Amino acid sequence: MNRYLKLAIVGLVASCGGGGNYSAPRDLDNACAIAAERPAYFRAMQQTERRWGVPVHVQMATIHQESRFIGDARTPHQYVLGIIPVGRQSSAYGYSQALNGTWEEYQQETGNRRARRDNIRDATDFMGWYMDGTSRRLGIAKTDTASQYLAYHEGRGGFARGSHRGKPWLMRVAANVDSRAHRYRAQLVSCGRAR
Repeated sequence: MNRYLKLAIVGLVASCGGGGNYSAPRDLDNACAIAAERPAYFRAMQQTERRWGVPVHVQMATIHQESRFIGDARTPHQYVLGIIPVGRQSSAYGYSQALNGTWEEYQQETGNRRARRDNIRDATDFMGWYMDGTSRRLGIAKTDTASQYLAYHEGRGGFARGSHRGKPWLMRVAANVDSRAHRYRAQLVSCGRAR
């Protein structure tokens, strides 16, 4: 096999976005730059928008908040006496920071047993599935980024009970996610990637 064919195969596999490159895109403040640098990410989000109706900019802003687009992101370790590690703060993992139990529910409901949280296609599909369920169960519009984020963070039951209302820091985070989603949407319109 000649050298150029090998390089082409490696480039094709790398562009598929299945995993392996867990680093964040270079310019997290520019949706067009993210889409240009990681076209597989953008295609995954478009596919999720078609399947579940969750807009790309809502997905992008949520992923930015949850993992900064780092595929193998985990919550920090907890320590006893400041030095003895006793595990992580939660089982959240991957682009979407899905918890073990919620991820298993997604796999069961969608039949996607081989889905991985560090795969952008699976992570965005999970996010679409979750937000679609939130819309159906709680009546939250898929375009309402702040409320969708709060239900995503607190769980649907927590959101329904109003657990977020007693957390001013979380309300600020949700407002920031909403602001980022609006900014991402305007950017995507300006570079012709959204209407």
